Amino acid sequence: MSETKNRTLVLLRHAKSDWPADVPDHERPLADRGRRDAPAMGRWLREAGFRPDHVLCSTALRTRQTWELVKGELAGTPPTTFEPRVYGATALELLDVIASAPAEAGTTLVIGHNPGLEILALTLSGEVAGRENDHLREKFPTASVAVFAWSGRWDQLAAGSARLVHFVTPHDL
Repeated sequence: MSETKNRTLVLLRHAKSDWPADVPDHERPLADRGRRDAPAMGRWLREAGFRPDHVLCSTALRTRQTWELVKGELAGTPPTTFEPRVYGATALELLDVIASAPAEAGTTLVIGHNPGLEILALTLSGEVAGRENDHLREKFPTASVAVFAWSGRWDQLAAGSARLVHFVTPHDL
């Protein structure tokens, strides 16, 4: 695969989760708000033209539920890897997971958790000024989407190497 292939990385924080008593963190389900926000973000991805070629999703219940609701709004279902390394991952660990994305995937969607996703998004976008970056620096709420464009192989993605093209929160819709 060419090293200069144009790529799109979509980072999606899981939708708002519930906090039921005596339920381990990994098994927390979505809250009502999360079940409303996730499909809205899926519609936004479809309408904006960001259909993933591959999905890397945390194994946590709330991320799997988020993906089910998002993919219901997309045209078709891309191959999905439920990746245990995404759960609780740091930004550097997420980069390692993304490096394993299929070479043929032009757009990869990662569904995960904070603080790892937010730190990764800030790391990728660097210190570039602009409306999208300023919006991202405010907060990375649940069900938010950060879309990055760059050229290269998935294993070449690094700090400051991508351009943030969209940052959308459920509140923005």
